[in-house]
Amino acid sequence: MPKARQTLLIVAALFCTYFIWGSTYLAIRFGIESFPPFMMAGMRFTIAGVILYAVMRYLGVPDPNKRQWAGAAVVGLLLPALGNGTVCYVQQTVSSSVAALSIATAPIWMAVFSSLWGHKIVAREWLGIAIGLLGIVLLNLGGSFSGHFISAFLLIFAAASWSFGSVWSKHLAMPQGLMASAAQMLAGGVALLIVSAVTGETWPQVISIKSWGALLFQIVLGSLVAYSAYQYLLRTVRPLVASSNTFVNPVVAFTVGIWFAGEHVTSMELVALAVILIGVFLVLSATQQKDI
Repeated sequence: MPKARQTLLIVAALFCTYFIWGSTYLAIRFGIESFPPFMMAGMRFTIAGVILYAVMRYLGVPDPNKRQWAGAAVVGLLLPALGNGTVCYVQQTVSSSVAALSIATAPIWMAVFSSLWGHKIVAREWLGIAIGLLGIVLLNLGGSFSGHFISAFLLIFAAASWSFGSVWSKHLAMPQGLMASAAQMLAGGVALLIVSAVTGETWPQVISIKSWGALLFQIVLGSLVAYSAYQYLLRTVRPLVASSNTFVNPVVAFTVGIWFAGEHVTSMELVALAVILIGVFLVLSATQQKDI
């Protein structure tokens, strides 16, 4: 592929993960007003996975082999299921903007997990990791998580799961192109639907138009477009660069949450936002010659 075209595709993919995913947190909040969290997340990824899989097969893309299905299943469990599913669950008790702020720590966890595959963490990254963790402490002490340590822990767990899966995906057998996204979403979606059934979630008696619209937004833009864009970035650039969306997502989530949902942001949460983003910036801007 010509370098200019690849650069354009990378920029377009980053744009999708920056702004679409930044808005997805509010879509999740609107969706769980009617749907149970695991059911909604399961439908989102299963439907998107089926659509994308069917399109890929129609276009002649071969069906993944057993090793590729296994690799896609691992990533599907870590990203859509444990990562996004946990966020959906926690957003029953915290605002969309605070959820996005916690997930902003993903590049910090990626820097840590990348060391398992030989990435040497440089001093600038260590500084960013320390500052990012300080931001998490501030968010817990004076923000929406004050007294809600389980919610805080679950969101940190979600960020860590997403990050570990993102880094590990580069070392697993994976289907080619968009078939990888389809297989991962199918695996994660089915796992979420199983969790939904096991936990006793039931189909809602009344579903608002807003919740239907939020689910459609998540399927089409959040999954088919943005998730596929993220997978393209993971295959093309360093995982830390692919995860740079977490630097912009909280700002977008704060903005749309305040404008469209009237969410209240405390002064301590704004301070925590600034501290975490400084830490993420230091991690992402660390000069790395080696592709990780």
